[in-house]
Amino acid sequence: MTIKEAQEKVDQWINTTGVRYFSELTNMAILTEEVGEVARIISRQYGEQSFKESDKKKELADELADVMWVVMCLANQTGVDLTAALEKNFEKKSTRDANRHKENEKLK
Repeated sequence: MTIKEAQEKVDQWINTTGVRYFSELTNMAILTEEVGEVARIISRQYGEQSFKESDKKKELADELADVMWVVMCLANQTGVDLTAALEKNFEKKSTRDANRHKENEKLK
């Protein structure tokens, strides 16, 4: 599935099963919650925190997909084509950071 297809599929789901989009502000709050759930898993799986019993069944892939879902909702609501935005972002990073990371002593 392409990013464009995913955006379209999210839009179709929202407008049928989901009834309508939440407001942009509500979706921003939901995105923050979802990113927090990703952080919780990362800090327990790769960091020093231990899992609570209630966290043991949570999966990183599912939580990352939740983040993508809400990002796509926000993009749809605000008229952002994520494919075009990502392509433009690659161009920006490739120009701006062409040598930056290669020359970073911390990364050697």
